Parts: sequence; C-alpha cells; structure tokens
Amino acid sequence: MIYRPGQIVPTSGQYAVVNLQGYSIGREVTVVKGEPFPPVPSGYGFKLVDPTKHWR
Repeated sequence: MIYRPGQIVPTSGQYAVVNLQGYSIGREVTVVKGEPFPPVPSGYGFKLVDPTKHWR
C-alpha cells in the first residue's frame, strides 16, 4: 500500500519514498505510528520497507 503525505502512519518504521507506481526513488524516512507522514513533492508517497521491532 502507498501512503500519501499527511495521512496518519499506521505502523512505525522505515518507509521508502516512492512514485505512485510504487518504485523507490532511493530515499527512506523513519516515522512513528500515529503521526502524519511528512510532505513530499506531488506524485510521491510512502511504502513500508522495515517495520519497527517491538520488544516484550
């Protein structure tokens, strides 16, 4: 799934910045569940590549 800037992050972790076809442009961001995704240029979004691991 590709998330848009401003949407609420569903899972903490590393997200690749991707075009709308889902291809990475070579950048990743770390975001926290419950926060909004940061702004990116029009036509780009985010795709989860590495969820944060939770310790018990």
